[in-house]
Amino acid sequence: MKQLLYGVAYYFEYLPADRIDKDIAMMQEAGINVVRIGESTWSTYEPQDGHFDFSKLTYVLDKMRAAGMKVIVGTPTYAFPTWLAKKYPEVLVENNGQRKPYGARQIMDIISPIYRYYAERIIRHMLAITSKYDNVIGYQIDNETKHYGTSSENVQRGFVEYIKDLYDGDLDRFNHDFGLDYWSNRINAWEDFPSVNGTINGSLAGEFAKYQRQLVTNYLVWQARIVNEYKHEDQFITHNFDFEWRGYSYGIQPDVNHFTAAQCLDVVGIDVYHPSQRQLTGAELSFAGDEARGIKMQNYLVLETQAQAFKTWTPYPGQLYQLAFSHVASGANMVEYWHWHSIHNSFETYWKGLLSHDFAPNPVYDEAKRVGRDFQRLSPKLVNLKINSRVAFVVDNESLTATSSDWMEFGIGKDKYNDVFRRLYDAFYRQNIRTDILNPATIDLDRYDLVVVPMLYVANDQFLKKLNNYVRQGGHVLYTFKDGVTDEHVKVRTCQQPGIISEAVGAHYEMFVDPNGERLEDRSEIFQDVDPAIEEWAELLVPDGAKVLAGYDNHWKEYAAITENRYGQGMTWYLGCWGNQAIIEKLVEHVCQRVGIQPNFGARFPIIVKSGTNQADQQVDFIFNYSDVQQSVTVPVAGTELLQDRRVTVGEQVSLAPWAVKIIEERQ
Repeated sequence: MKQLLYGVAYYFEYLPADRIDKDIAMMQEAGINVVRIGESTWSTYEPQDGHFDFSKLTYVLDKMRAAGMKVIVGTPTYAFPTWLAKKYPEVLVENNGQRKPYGARQIMDIISPIYRYYAERIIRHMLAITSKYDNVIGYQIDNETKHYGTSSENVQRGFVEYIKDLYDGDLDRFNHDFGLDYWSNRINAWEDFPSVNGTINGSLAGEFAKYQRQLVTNYLVWQARIVNEYKHEDQFITHNFDFEWRGYSYGIQPDVNHFTAAQCLDVVGIDVYHPSQRQLTGAELSFAGDEARGIKMQNYLVLETQAQAFKTWTPYPGQLYQLAFSHVASGANMVEYWHWHSIHNSFETYWKGLLSHDFAPNPVYDEAKRVGRDFQRLSPKLVNLKINSRVAFVVDNESLTATSSDWMEFGIGKDKYNDVFRRLYDAFYRQNIRTDILNPATIDLDRYDLVVVPMLYVANDQFLKKLNNYVRQGGHVLYTFKDGVTDEHVKVRTCQQPGIISEAVGAHYEMFVDPNGERLEDRSEIFQDVDPAIEEWAELLVPDGAKVLAGYDNHWKEYAAITENRYGQGMTWYLGCWGNQAIIEKLVEHVCQRVGIQPNFGARFPIIVKSGTNQADQQVDFIFNYSDVQQSVTVPVAGTELLQDRRVTVGEQVSLAPWAVKIIEERQ
């Protein structure tokens, strides 16, 4: 990117009246230089089968071009028109034998040949027009694509062929690997392969979920291939990945493997929404940015984030400004709000935009003007920031599925994978230790001093041995309970747990229990001042040379709960119980001290410090106050505070107002 992009999603088709000239004037006053259009209005562009009308699209493109505004065009395939559903009901996605009724978005069967035919037709007609506009800088393919639980007969047949290819037609080997002798689930002829909808086999269910995620990858590859026929060399292809949703962006997306699905993209885009007001911590922006940056190890785009939205999300004064630079500090080259104006009816009426329903300037819009001015002024110093992390997380879709499914009684509660990930991630975040987020297939272990492996329940032998070798040669790994339990087919290993990594962990377990009131007992002076409560899961670790950092305080007193072990030239830590946030933070603090990783600027939350290197090879430090109380931090560097354009000296106390940000470009 040549500059920071600051944008909004703009839906001219939703406006009650044509006010585009006024909108453009207000955007330019706010420093907005890009709009995203087109992805939600297929029924406007093709009101009836084969009757195309792109007049509203070209009207907006012409107006934006005349005003010097950049445009990202979205393919309009995630919400299809009524006539298509009426004419071909089979384009509606089928879940467990039931087709979704028409009405919502994202209800298409992404592998339906009929859907694909009509989707390709509208894409080609749209791109034949839009690719001629020199102000179109890129294309967003589809929108927050997932597999939507698709499980129709077509999908089931495709899955059988996928398994056939995977096993070269060897049914015996397939039955063995997946444990299908259990409850007479054995499949003795390919034509007898049942629908997976009713399976109780975790291996089969996990493989089916993996196959569904691959359908998403294939779908995006298919769209990218079409767009590549039309786009110019200086136009990019992106997609707006989203995350597990718990009323806001919470964790790793279960229905898409971002790392494989992004291979067809030129640049990764994300949609990230977060708590606001007193609940704002910045952690959601940070983890989403760390994953987005790690997917292709490059800068990324924020294609959607909130402006006002709900009553609980309307930002306090200063928060919108702070959040914009929080995205940049994580490596974003664009911040784009969903959306420009609030919608006057239907499902998202009160998911408010930068402008409210009256289209008038408001305090949030006024704060956006501050962002726009400073983005424009500081763009040469902040665009294309390079981020270096000494710590990496390994996340894994297969482990998420296996530990969150209805197909296996696991014992730590459904949907806890992201809770484990976030509790660990947030501990690093709050201690100002920068992390990357990758998966087993993409991580280059040698880039990092410390690797964190939360609940890698599903893993092949090769990756676990690679982790052992990494530690042997001087690396450091923080493991958690349920790491390394099953192979890639979700089949439990027939050795003492935690299996292959026991060698490096220096401990094993034969039993795991519900703590049932058992508490953590400090045996290292690391956890003596924290709440010792543990919950849901406790592995009864037997040390095989490992140092015991903590044990249990009552019935399981003879066992270890948290261990540390030197292995070769490196070290491992094993968290064998589900500890509370205070326990996790103490463990992370101890691990980082042992590895020699210090908090940036020596600061802790609510002061968050993120650093990167700009195009002039100068280090840039972003300092955020995520609280409504004035804070101060001692600056260990000299340089220029960019927002106020003033000199900063080593050892100076920098004061930050509530929800404030400072940006220091270090002086060499």
